[in-house]
Parts: sequence; C-alpha cells; structure tokens
Amino acid sequence: MGLYKRGKVWWMNLTCNDKQVKRSTETRNKKQAERIYNKVISEIAEGKWFERPVGADKTFSEFVEKYLKEHCERNKASYRSDRGLTKNLLRFFGERNLTKVTPKLVSKYKTFRIDEGAAPKTVNNELALLSHAFNLAIKEWEWLDENPVLRVSRERVNNLIERWLNEEEEERLLDVSPQWLREIIVFAIYTGLRQGEILKLRWPLVDLSRRTMTILEQKNRGKDTLPLNEKAMNVLIARSRVKSIRTDNVFFSQVGTAINARNLLRAFFIAREKVGLDDFRFHDLRHTFATRLVQAGVDLYTVQKLGRWKTVSMVGRYAHHYPESLRPGVEVLDKKSTILVQSTKKDLTETG
Repeated sequence: MGLYKRGKVWWMNLTCNDKQVKRSTETRNKKQAERIYNKVISEIAEGKWFERPVGADKTFSEFVEKYLKEHCERNKASYRSDRGLTKNLLRFFGERNLTKVTPKLVSKYKTFRIDEGAAPKTVNNELALLSHAFNLAIKEWEWLDENPVLRVSRERVNNLIERWLNEEEEERLLDVSPQWLREIIVFAIYTGLRQGEILKLRWPLVDLSRRTMTILEQKNRGKDTLPLNEKAMNVLIARSRVKSIRTDNVFFSQVGTAINARNLLRAFFIAREKVGLDDFRFHDLRHTFATRLVQAGVDLYTVQKLGRWKTVSMVGRYAHHYPESLRPGVEVLDKKSTILVQSTKKDLTETG
C-alpha cells in the first residue's frame, strides 16, 4: 500500500498516467487514511481522478490560519505584527478559494489598499507576508505549485523621509520623559542603536573600562565592537549602579525584567505629544545620531561604520547636512587656476 507517515499525518504515494504523485490525506487516523487512499485508487482506475493541488479545496482564510498557527506562533516576536498585517488581507480575500488568488487579484489588492490611503511601505509589508505564506504552502505544505505574489511589483517607497531632533527639541523631550525613558532616548541619540538593540543590550556586551560595547548582528550572526562617547558612557555608568538581579539587560523595567517594546513606544508617544513632536518617531533618534555626526564634519564612511549601515550610499542622504565637506572638491579648481596664472606670468616674463 502506498501510504506512509510524514510527521503525524498519513500521506499517499500514487502513480497516475505514469507519473508519481504524493498527496496528504490530512488525517492522523490510519484507517481513515486507508479509506481515502482506496477511494483515490478506484477513481484512478476508472479514470475519474484528476490530479489537483491540495490548495484547490482550501479557502484563503484557512490558508492564513495555518500560516499564523504553524509559523507565526513559533516566532513570538513577530506574531502580533504578522496578525495585524493579515487583517486587511483577510478583509479583501476572505473565503475565496486559494487557487483563485491570482497575480491579477493580488494586484487589485495592492490598488485597493493604496486607494484606502495605506502607506506604500505598509502595503509592501503585507505583500511580503503573503508571499512568504505562499512559499510555505508550496515548499512545506505542498498545497500549491506557484506563488502569485512573485509576479506582482512592489510599491515604491520614499526612504528619504528625514526627521531629527535639534538641541532645543531634545531638551524639551527629555524634560517631560520619566527617568528610565530619558536614559534610553539619550543613549539612542548618542549611539545610533535601533530600538531592539537597545532593549537587548546586556552587560556582558559592555566594557566600561575600554569604553566600548559589542552589538550582535541578527541577520549575519556577526558582531561589531563600537566606541562609546561621553554622553553614552554617562548613561551606562548610571545604569551600572542599579543593576537588576533578575536580568543582565542594561535597561529594564521597574520590576527588574526586560522592557517590553510596546511599553517603551507607549511612553515615548506620550512624551512626544506633550511637547508637540507628533511627527517624530523613535527610529528618528537614529537619524538624529547620523545627522549630528555629518553636521560636525564626520566623513560618511565613518558615519556608516558607527551606525553599521551596509553601504556608504545608505548614509548618502545625510550628506547635504554639511555642504562644507564638499568645499575641498571645488577649491581644487582655485588651486589649478592659480597654477595656470603663475605659469602664464612666467612665460610672459621669459618672452619679454
């Protein structure tokens, strides 16, 4: 019998029109699997069975439910955001048969969301999640053969949005922030660390004597050791006096546990609204770090290394903050002109 177990589910190994086909019975019960298998064998013999992807019998909502349960629940960090992204997808695709989700329909969804006023980046995030779910349905679940999202272009995102704090705005924001938030804001401004990197910073990665900290890169599993300036050091020295016995995190909650990112943002939003900085995001503290470096005349290569951007071109957006850094380039022409004039005078003297 062509039944075999894959994990806890029984699968069928069939031959139809000289082609080997593997299909899940979608049951853990062996007797029920045998009945399904025998029925399919009979249909093949009678010429009534046609190979169809498993997804042909699935709805889009079943597809999303399986994705959230089997993939997102295992990744607690992204589960909440992933569930949020699926809400609009479910609202549009709903109970449609999964095989009816075509590139044309996905393109219509994109237009539908843009017309609703959704930001291009939000739409792209929703499409990225949808594409990932389809890839799982193809490679792991064997529900489908094609990913319709791959044939749909993404929206163009304006990554040149810039917002940073001037010194007066920084002072006002710090004045209305509780002490724990004030320390995090200052540390973000003077290190350029991302929110997650700050909340995950642990004392074993900090060397106060050398005035350095080590950041573990999540994507490439590498690590960077960075120097600390006086402002950042002052924050760490203050934190070192109140270490928690419940965690080795540098920044922790009032009860001594790691700070929840949502709680951090909630407190940050309250503080910014008090001083009328509603358009300022926490990530803009990182922009503030880069902008101030460039305004102080630090070259872009150094800014890239300190902020750990992948390429110099990624920090090129900050170049206009310090046009004086370009002056040596145009002054070369002055030097060349001077040399030419001197050379001309010399030639005239010699010929005269």
